Amino acid sequence: MRVAILDDYQGVALELADWSPVAARAEISVFRDHLAEPDAVVERLAPFDVVCVMRERTPLPRSILERLPRLRLIASTRRRNASIDTAAATELGIAVVTTGASSSSTVELTWALLLASARSLVEEAAAVRSGGWRRTVGTGLRGKTLGVLGLGNIGGEVARIAQAFGMHVIAWSQNLTTEAAAAAGAARVDKEALFGQADFLTIHLVLSARSRGLVDAAMLALMKPTAHLVNTSRGPIVDAAALLDALRAGRIAGAAVDVFDSEPLPADHPFRTQERLLATPHIGYVSQEVYRSFYGETVSNIAAWMAQRAASGR
Repeated sequence: MRVAILDDYQGVALELADWSPVAARAEISVFRDHLAEPDAVVERLAPFDVVCVMRERTPLPRSILERLPRLRLIASTRRRNASIDTAAATELGIAVVTTGASSSSTVELTWALLLASARSLVEEAAAVRSGGWRRTVGTGLRGKTLGVLGLGNIGGEVARIAQAFGMHVIAWSQNLTTEAAAAAGAARVDKEALFGQADFLTIHLVLSARSRGLVDAAMLALMKPTAHLVNTSRGPIVDAAALLDALRAGRIAGAAVDVFDSEPLPADHPFRTQERLLATPHIGYVSQEVYRSFYGETVSNIAAWMAQRAASGR
C-alpha cells in the first residue's frame, strides 16, 4: 500500500507524529511542493491508495477523484474540508476521514497581525536591521473600536481578548443576535456601522456564497482613513483589487492578511510589495501543537482504516 502526504510545505509531517503504525504496512511519500493543475495532481496521485491532505490546500473535486481508480482513503485535517467532493468520494468507494481542530492559534495570530499593523512592527524591525531608527508613529488600542465581522468561535474569542486591551467591541454577521453579541462582550451593529465605526476591523466568517466578496469597494469606502483591516479567515471574502486600491490611495491606514484568493501567493502578486499591507503565508493554524494534533490523528485514522480492511480480508 502507498500513502501520500501532500503540501507539507515545512517538511515536518513525519517529525511531528509517530507514523510507525502506518509505515509498518505502507510506503509513505511526502510532497513539499503544491500542485494546482488538475492533470499534474492526477499524475502525482495515481499510484497511491491513501492521500493525506491539509484542509483546503489541494482540492479533490469529482473531476480528479474519478481519475484515481486506486485511491481508497482520503485523510484530511479538520472536520470540514470544502475542497473535497465527499459525495463523489462516497460514490466511488473512497472513504474520507477527518481530525479535530483547535482555533486558538488563529486567534493568537489575529492579535499578532493586528498589533504588528498598529505599531508598524515589520517596518520598524527592518529599519533596525538596516541601521535605521524610528520611522513611524504607532497607534494604540486602548479606547479604540474593534469591529468583528463574524462572531463565531474564533471571532468571539478575539472579541473577548479585546476587552483586556480596553477596546470597545462591535460586531455584525447575517445571523448574529444582540444576545449572542453581548455574550462575547460586543455590541451588535449593522454592517455599515461596523465598517464606519471600526478603528480595527477583523474578519472571521466562513467562506460561502454569502460571504464571498462581501468586503468590497463600497464597504472599504466606509472605513476611517486611520482604520486597519485584518483577515485571517479566507482570502475571497475581501475583494483583493478593491483592498489594494484603498491602500494605495490611503483611504485606510493599513491591512494585515494571512489568506489569499490563490495559495501559495503568486510570486508577482502586488500584495507582496504593497507598503501598507502586512502579508503572512496562511499560518493562522500553523503551530507545533496544531500540527502534532493534525498529523497524530491522521496516523490514528489511517491505522484504524488499515486494521479494518485487514480484518475484512481486503
